[in-house]
Amino acid sequence: MIPPAISLSGREQPVAILILGLIVFLGGHAFTMWRDARAALVASFGERGYKALYSVVALIGLALLVYGYGQYRAAGMIPVWEPPPWTRHVTFLLMLLALILLPAAYIPSHIKAAVKHPMITAVKTWAFAHLLVRGDLGSILLFGGFLAWGVLARISMKRRAPDPVAPAGWGGDALVVVIGLALYAGVILWFHPAVIGVPLMPR
Repeated sequence: MIPPAISLSGREQPVAILILGLIVFLGGHAFTMWRDARAALVASFGERGYKALYSVVALIGLALLVYGYGQYRAAGMIPVWEPPPWTRHVTFLLMLLALILLPAAYIPSHIKAAVKHPMITAVKTWAFAHLLVRGDLGSILLFGGFLAWGVLARISMKRRAPDPVAPAGWGGDALVVVIGLALYAGVILWFHPAVIGVPLMPR
């Protein structure tokens, strides 16, 4: 069900901070896709200087994101649409996939070779999974922004990064799955209720 109108009703500032955080954080990450511009900054500041500047921008953007979204939630969500109940089950499944892909970005495996860029795919899966169950304006902006970045990043990586090669054995795959399952349990049982403030399991 879609509300007849979207009213900010005094919540403009938290939404504006959230949008600014998205622009700074995702904009800094998207900047790396412009290789000539990145190379020019590296030439000007050096590799270490560029990485330091990149880290500062990312931290500022992340801080704005966290603060803006937190203030937005405290001020009251702005409903846009009501997700149907079945999307919750799809989200749980997609999050399991995302958290298995996360360690696959760092461990050589057949999973990494098949997905090619598991970190980007994990971010896209995470963002899409949350868009399925969050029908409020702030969440649509937050997760929609990360999904859009993930699509652009995947296109950029396809053009400039070689595909990973699968290892001879399957030990890496087993390790990826075990770590992913542990992360999944940790997110559901501890991280989401304790840090995000939204319990996922019935009490």
